[in-house]
Amino acid sequence: MPVSTPTSKEETKNASLGPEEISASAGLLKKGEKKQQEAIECVDEVQNEIDRLNEQASEEILKVEQKYDKLRQPFFQKMSELIAKIPNFGLTTFVNHSQTSALLEEDKEALRYLTRVEMTEFEDIKSGYRIDFYFDENPYFENKVLSKEFHLNESGDPSSKTTEIKWESGKDLMKHSSQTQNKAGRKRQHEEPESFFTWFTDHFDAGADELGEVTKDDICSNSLEYYLVSDMDDEEGEGEDDDDDEEEEG
Repeated sequence: MPVSTPTSKEETKNASLGPEEISASAGLLKKGEKKQQEAIECVDEVQNEIDRLNEQASEEILKVEQKYDKLRQPFFQKMSELIAKIPNFGLTTFVNHSQTSALLEEDKEALRYLTRVEMTEFEDIKSGYRIDFYFDENPYFENKVLSKEFHLNESGDPSSKTTEIKWESGKDLMKHSSQTQNKAGRKRQHEEPESFFTWFTDHFDAGADELGEVTKDDICSNSLEYYLVSDMDDEEGEGEDDDDDEEEEG
């Protein structure tokens, strides 16, 4: 007795169709696939146009940023000259910022000679920037300016480099840091820097350098705001004391 094999619903349906109907059904399927492929190709063309406009917009935005960066430079220069006349301006701005104040305790004595901080973006802006720390003559190192640069190469990989610190004899503050035991090139887990100078000389992960970004975007751009933070806090505190006195009198 012959054994019949099970058939799928599609096979059963096709078995009930004639040759002409089967051919028409296959044609409709191919036509649907062709329309879908055409739609995908059209979407791809539109996306290419959007990408072209985005690239054009980026170029235009970069030109505007470069234009206004040049226009700002004389004002930054004038501000730097004025800031240099204010004692402890540089140190105070760092102390008053929540993300930088913790780094200053160990190096505070040396940073008392910090007069001002300047940030300069490179000419094409997208490739990076430089932060310059200006110091008065001091007993710790010979440098008048310590610079840290942040670079992005053509492939977008970040890196950094710094001025070599010329320490005075017996005044090398890096020798007091536990991180000095980590030799250059040795693989290690990224740790938060313990002090200003350990941050300054650290090039382990330039792309995640939060202090560099904070210095560029906050301290250099809004230095007066952070310098005046303590004064504003004092004024608010005095106002609260006055309110308390009035309540007590009441």
